[in-house]
Amino acid sequence: MEMDIGMIRGLGTLVVMIAFIGLSLWVFNRRRDRDFAEARLLPFVDDHLPAAGQEPAAKRSNGQ
Repeated sequence: MEMDIGMIRGLGTLVVMIAFIGLSLWVFNRRRDRDFAEARLLPFVDDHLPAAGQEPAAKRSNGQ
């Protein structure tokens, strides 16, 4: 069996299609809703407030 460029392209397309379907199933899985809901709020978390169980970050000095 000789592999020509068409066979290589076809196998590449198959690999990408399987990866796309797998990623889609992972993203739209109902068990991941809680994780994604938490990640969706990350941009709104206040940086200077410590999270539960963490020590507050050291305050910056402006040199004055």
